[in-house]
Amino acid sequence: MIFRRTLSPAAAPLTGKDLFNGLRGLAKGARARLELEQDLKNYFGVKHVFCVNSGKTALTLILLTLQELSPKKEVVLPAYTCFSVPSAVLRAGLRPRLCDVDDRTFDFKFEELQRVVGPDTLCIVTCHLFGIPANLDRLQMLCEANSVMLVEDAAQAMGVTQGHRKLGTVGDVGFYSLGRGKMITCGEGGVIVTNSDQLAQTLARHHDALPEPTFTHAVIDLLKACLMVLLIRPSLFWIPVSIPFLKLGQTFFDKTFPLARLSGANVGLMRCWRERLTQSLEERRANAKEYQQVLRSSGPSAKPLAYLRFPVLAVGRPDRDALMARAHQEGVGLSLMYPTTLNEIDEVRDVERQYPGAQSIVDRLVTLPTHEYVSSLDKQVICALVKPHLMRPGVGQVQTTRT
Repeated sequence: MIFRRTLSPAAAPLTGKDLFNGLRGLAKGARARLELEQDLKNYFGVKHVFCVNSGKTALTLILLTLQELSPKKEVVLPAYTCFSVPSAVLRAGLRPRLCDVDDRTFDFKFEELQRVVGPDTLCIVTCHLFGIPANLDRLQMLCEANSVMLVEDAAQAMGVTQGHRKLGTVGDVGFYSLGRGKMITCGEGGVIVTNSDQLAQTLARHHDALPEPTFTHAVIDLLKACLMVLLIRPSLFWIPVSIPFLKLGQTFFDKTFPLARLSGANVGLMRCWRERLTQSLEERRANAKEYQQVLRSSGPSAKPLAYLRFPVLAVGRPDRDALMARAHQEGVGLSLMYPTTLNEIDEVRDVERQYPGAQSIVDRLVTLPTHEYVSSLDKQVICALVKPHLMRPGVGQVQTTRT
């Protein structure tokens, strides 16, 4: 056990005021949730919003809704994304169909996507990984040409815009995550957004059928948030890092997650969400700009995004592993992401196909922290650690502009 300043790879701070609002939320319940949903409608400029207990629940409800409106059974997913996405697909009783991704953009390989979409495709789930916008114009054209629905996984991109459009609001339906380490958090939670009256009618029925969290569950949510506020600080984050059974940073595939509405405590914790989101986006954008200036000074300068985490690609897996070993010694919050492509999950596996773009990301990706706890000295140390492992021209440069 090492007693030292340690950065979390991802963080979304809460304040004492937020915790007090969470306590008040215990008594307000459903009424406060309706007020939150109206506030979210106004911010995102959408007609319908539903708040649930997680991003996985949000996607599950979306897919249950879509399959009521169509007999199609396949859901097209990027081969590299969060394991929660295929778990929601299977939970909804549908079949994942994978498409490779471009390791330069983290978006679909569109030539392959055109071949993957078929007569049994219900929808395409596009993921704005790290807050990097997918090519929504191209996706919309493909979906319209094939009569399939477009679902935006904006779990990591709440508040991020592409032009004048907020990510998550462009497709037929989208969702955000309010989990720990997202743009903002209330401990756990998910938000569904759509402008479709038809989808909203069925979504409302599924949402109303969800159980209301018990008072005990809401109290536990609030206690977890209190612990998170304390332990996410760099001066104390070494404590949870040192506890093996917490398995921080590990990714697991699980289809047995609970489906429920957002608890009163979680709703209360969201009371000042607009101010927190604005601050989060500004801090992440500023930190990303500094990383870009140092690590990509020889490459094309893209407009800085409000990255949830700042992605870089090492020359290869040995360089990545060497970098992570050094970073662990320094406690500066570098991290890997998902341990395998989705094709390595038994319930999703297609033994006849390979996904080289997704595998390249698995082998080479390292993410840098962008949250509010990252100091100027942290960024200097991080850049000094990372830069030697990005030696070849173009290596480490993730393209964020769409053509």
